[in-house]
Amino acid sequence: MTRTPGREEEGGSERVDGPGSEEAEFSALLEDSAEDLYEHAPCGYLSTLLDGRIAKINTTLLDWLGYRRAELLGRKCFSDLLTVGGRLYHETHFAPLLRMQGEVSGIALELKAADGSRLPVLVTSTVKSGSDGQPLLIRTTLFDARDRRAYETELLRARQEAEHERERLQRLATTLQKSLLPPALANVPGLDVAAHYHIASVDQVGGDFYDLFPLATGTWGLFLGDVCGKGAAAAAVTSLARYTLRAAAVYNPDPVAVLDNLNTVLNHEYQGTDPRFCTVIFGRLTPEPDRGGFCVTLASGGHPPALLMRADGTADYLPTPGGQLIGVLPDVDVATVTVHLAPGDTLLLHTDGLTEAHTNAKAGDGQRYGDDALLEFACTLAPTTASDTIGAIRDLLDTFGTGVDDDTAVLAIHVPRPPNEERQCPSP
Repeated sequence: MTRTPGREEEGGSERVDGPGSEEAEFSALLEDSAEDLYEHAPCGYLSTLLDGRIAKINTTLLDWLGYRRAELLGRKCFSDLLTVGGRLYHETHFAPLLRMQGEVSGIALELKAADGSRLPVLVTSTVKSGSDGQPLLIRTTLFDARDRRAYETELLRARQEAEHERERLQRLATTLQKSLLPPALANVPGLDVAAHYHIASVDQVGGDFYDLFPLATGTWGLFLGDVCGKGAAAAAVTSLARYTLRAAAVYNPDPVAVLDNLNTVLNHEYQGTDPRFCTVIFGRLTPEPDRGGFCVTLASGGHPPALLMRADGTADYLPTPGGQLIGVLPDVDVATVTVHLAPGDTLLLHTDGLTEAHTNAKAGDGQRYGDDALLEFACTLAPTTASDTIGAIRDLLDTFGTGVDDDTAVLAIHVPRPPNEERQCPSP
């Protein structure tokens, strides 16, 4: 026997599914009237005359606002349902734009409910015209934006918290960076000294460091270095290197012995999967009263050579070839050079953030400033003073803008001429 869908044999007879079956309920839903769909739509519907008076409103919107239909139809304008700010925006922007374009969509406004509460909505309005093309009324659709507003508020709060956290980390990084640099350079009788630290990124602690400090009577030590990497790990190495150099120099001021000591400490402390190293140039300054000026002995562990700008207007690098990175190997080869700083001479120490800066960051051509350009720049400065040298370097770094992608430290020492011979040369 063929069974008819929707029928079932039971006790020798057939049972017909009742009107409450799923198919019947689904069919009933499809047969909802257009009026019911309008009244109970998941969004608010509103029709107004051209002057704004409400001519029709669905039950959904009435329920949202807590009004009775009779309170609004012919009595209120759409703008009356808006908050003060929304009403001002409607009159100055929304309504004029609607008249010009005939349609405005996706505008965020706030409705004022009967109990005084506010309801954020997204509004779309369309002008409907008759067969003769003349506008007759305005149809408006409103979507409940409370969930969206809550999402936007949460998103804004999260963004503000992220900004506050970034500011906090920046302050922490700046404070940590300052703690790794001397608050002020030592006052060396007979020397003009100046330094500058250029921060490439405020979000990360760099690894550059420098210092100038007294040793034995009449002797001074100075150093400038660059630790590999950035961040907290680099800061830890920077702190260790700086204090090790000072302590080692007090124990034995020979520049080679100082860097040997630092190499031993770093190589022992940072071994295995996370090796840490740095480049350093260490100098010992000794006054020479008979000749005038100072004798400086420099020891370099893989660091860029120092620049000497003479009183006669010439400039050149002090070669320290063969110096190895500090902390990589148990034993290190250190390159040394000794030179006399005469009155009018200026010695410049720098990290490679200066010479490796991009000269045209916007163009993205990858061209670096380089050692030759720095030497040419120094020739235009000589003869000069420490403060003028640092000022010129700062201006130079500013011209690179974002092309300076690594922190840069510079330290300049100058032996002034006798007062009757001193002459100031203008910076380029």
